[in-house]
Amino acid sequence: MVYLKNDNEIEKMRASAQLVSRTLAAVAGHIRDDVTTGELNQIAEDFIKKHNGRPVFKGYGPRKNPFPAALCISVNEEVVHGIPGDRILKAGDIVSIDCGIFKNGFVGDSAYTFIVEECDDQTMSLLKTTLESLYIGIDKSRHGNTTGDIGAAIQAHCESAGYGVIRELVGHGVGRNLHEDPAVPNYGIAGRGKRLRSGTTLAVEPMITMGSREIKTLDDGWTIVTADKKCSAHYEHDIVVKEGEADILSTFAYIEEITKIQIDNVVIHG
Repeated sequence: MVYLKNDNEIEKMRASAQLVSRTLAAVAGHIRDDVTTGELNQIAEDFIKKHNGRPVFKGYGPRKNPFPAALCISVNEEVVHGIPGDRILKAGDIVSIDCGIFKNGFVGDSAYTFIVEECDDQTMSLLKTTLESLYIGIDKSRHGNTTGDIGAAIQAHCESAGYGVIRELVGHGVGRNLHEDPAVPNYGIAGRGKRLRSGTTLAVEPMITMGSREIKTLDDGWTIVTADKKCSAHYEHDIVVKEGEADILSTFAYIEEITKIQIDNVVIHG
């Protein structure tokens, strides 16, 4: 069941989403060659707690194997759900960092793929296309459209560039809980799927691969990697569906202030 949010609830969600955005920016200032993913996770957890939030990923999942960290940090061929630890980042890596925060009764959830110092043109093209697809999907997130409209637009943009669009991992509704209805696939058929209504809050998050769309899960039970070991990119915003353009609750502006990078002149909204 899709729970439509009122104006007061939306503003509380915006506060949570903005804290996620500021947390990602705080982490961005420490991404460099020779830093460990565990160090980045600790920076995020300290920042979240300092600002009266709770890391929603930490402890999430099955009782026998809950996710152990505040951030999902996924490097290169890792798509999502990478567990922070002793892995050392190196120049040329790309790093998807996904952050979820619970504050004021609502969840904020956003992700950004960072470049460690530099990357090659081929990888930059993947990042650019994935980021473009995020905003193309958000543009379709309007009252009266469907989740299929979102997925079809993302799929067409990425597959036309030769990239893989993962099927098993999707965007989702977000609000009082991390995962709510409706599911928001990054593929589909326009006009199909769940009809969107004003007040629907979504986490739109294309996960796009350099090669095959096939994935597998590592033995830790969490980390998802590309089957062909080629790189993957991931961007995510929280939004509110409106009659016209969607209201983007999270932002990448704080990250840009730190990194001074706009990916190949892509205009980053929100």
